[in-house]
Amino acid sequence: MEKAKISTTQLFVLVVLFEMGSAILVGIASDAKQDAWLAILLGLAGGIMVFLIYYRLFMYYPDLPLTSYVQEIVGKWLGRVIGGLYIVYFLYTASRVLRDFGELLSSTIYNSTPLFVINTLMIITIIYVIHKGFEVLARVGEIYFGIVYFTAILGMLLIVFSGLIHLGNLKPILENGLKPIIKIFLTQTINFPFGEMVVFTMLLPFVTDKKKAKIVCLSGMILSGINITITIIVDISVLGVGLFSHSTFPLLTTVGKIQIADFIERLDVLFMLYLVIGGFFKISIYFYAAVAGAADIFKIPNQRKIGFPLGLIVLFASVTIASNYSEHIKEGLKVVPIYLHWPFQIIIPSLLLIIAFFRNRKKKKSPAS
Repeated sequence: MEKAKISTTQLFVLVVLFEMGSAILVGIASDAKQDAWLAILLGLAGGIMVFLIYYRLFMYYPDLPLTSYVQEIVGKWLGRVIGGLYIVYFLYTASRVLRDFGELLSSTIYNSTPLFVINTLMIITIIYVIHKGFEVLARVGEIYFGIVYFTAILGMLLIVFSGLIHLGNLKPILENGLKPIIKIFLTQTINFPFGEMVVFTMLLPFVTDKKKAKIVCLSGMILSGINITITIIVDISVLGVGLFSHSTFPLLTTVGKIQIADFIERLDVLFMLYLVIGGFFKISIYFYAAVAGAADIFKIPNQRKIGFPLGLIVLFASVTIASNYSEHIKEGLKVVPIYLHWPFQIIIPSLLLIIAFFRNRKKKKSPAS
């Protein structure tokens, strides 16, 4: 593992940028219609409970990443297999997020540019940053955090002054009862984006003040959850339930409607910057976790050597996982949560925590006996 050190402030920034990442890009929980924001808040509550599992594992092994302490918990060989599966999971998820942002750019401002070219430019940038080290990524996050928030506040003010918000679009609340919301919670929002905090099990050992890691991560999750909720409320208020549900990128559609005094308009390009920054950090964190995990499991002294080949895997996976964007989204909503997110985010960590609990209790008893 790289001998990196990051402050609690940098950790907070990375959590917020990572969580918001692609969650504000796609129409998250759109199947819940005007109650989408309730499904997100429920997902936040569930995500906090899941993160506490990760944090408890971190407290048992504060100096080890997931790929190392899983070998301590279940044994060397099985631990390496599970750790290897997590590396594949991180690489696959990075490729999915790369596809999301490649599709965004190729379908809006780069209509004539092939998806492969756009994704190549993004992954080359990410490989370069990871080559420089995780501390560099954390410092870059601090710089861009201010830009992201300035853009978000500016966008909110412009939408309000444009008179686009119609809160009546949020009614009736709970029109179909709690059942659709709970279904969306279990199949979407607990996993995306809040359950994705599982990637930070690879990064928490880098934090200088480990005692504050819990409150910092939870604060970042809550802030990003509130931001995503506000974004969805604004999208529904501006677009209405029908357009929100069928729009490929609801936030971009919302921003495209801003028009003030026939002068301030067509600001979707400006907010593209905001979305690309979020995507960059989300892909980078997933990619770094995969690189660091592979170096840990295969005992590679210099993890920089495997950045490029793993980057190529992410690049080619991003353009081959689905034949078109509709298939990509369908796979992400119907297949990935059940067969990937639930096992890797909730089931396996829960089992590891139970085993770790009994193992550590035995260790505490043995000196006394």
